[in-house]
Order: sequence, then structure tokens, then C-alpha cells
Amino acid sequence: MPIRRAFTLELKPNSFAQYKEFHDHIWPELVREIEACGIAQITTFENNLRLFLYSEIYNESAWERLWSSKIHEKWGKCMKPLMRFNAEGKVDAGPLQEIFHLETGAGKPVESRTVRKARVKPKAKQI
Repeated sequence: MPIRRAFTLELKPNSFAQYKEFHDHIWPELVREIEACGIAQITTFENNLRLFLYSEIYNESAWERLWSSKIHEKWGKCMKPLMRFNAEGKVDAGPLQEIFHLETGAGKPVESRTVRKARVKPKAKQI
């Protein structure tokens, strides 16, 4: 089962276009490192300068391993002018706590969906 992780990041003013350009052309060696660290999926959403990042990982230490890697260090140098970083030189990320998760059968073939029949209490016999 994947472990879902999410956090927020903040861009510096006037940096969104360049941030998106980097991510539209992500380095293949960085993608390989992301996978090797156990990160199966990353999705980023944007609202003004605030970014929301959702990921599915297969190792509790996946993000720490990625952020400590040489290739991510190189990527971080490209991101530094665009993003807010903490005093340690790492992305200033605010972790989010999962409070709700729902999965449905939408999008799955009908044959593979779990069909639950509603149970109806039998009516009492009238005498």
C-alpha cells in the first residue's frame, strides 16, 4: 500500500513561469532518483505563489532520501532563486496531515466493481 504525503511550498514573486518550465522539462536522472527513493507519484497544484504537493511513497524516508541526494542538491540550486528555502538549504515545506481519503469504483470496469446490495428489513406481517 502506498503512503500518501502532502505538503505546501511557496514560490518567490514572479517565479511561477520559470518553476513550471523546469518541471515541464524535468531531468531524466532526477526522475530515476525519485523512483529509486521510493516515490511513486508526485502531483503539484498551484494557487498564486502557494504550491500544494501530493505524493505516494513506498518508504517512510523517501522524501528525506531524495532531498539528501546529489541530483536533488543540483536541482535545488536551480530552484533556490524561485522558491523559499529554510536555513538548512532545504525547501521550506509545510507538511500536511491527512484527515480524509475516499476511493470509489469510478473509472473501473463494471465487472471489477464491488457491488453492494442494500439490505431492506422485511415488513412485519399484518394479521
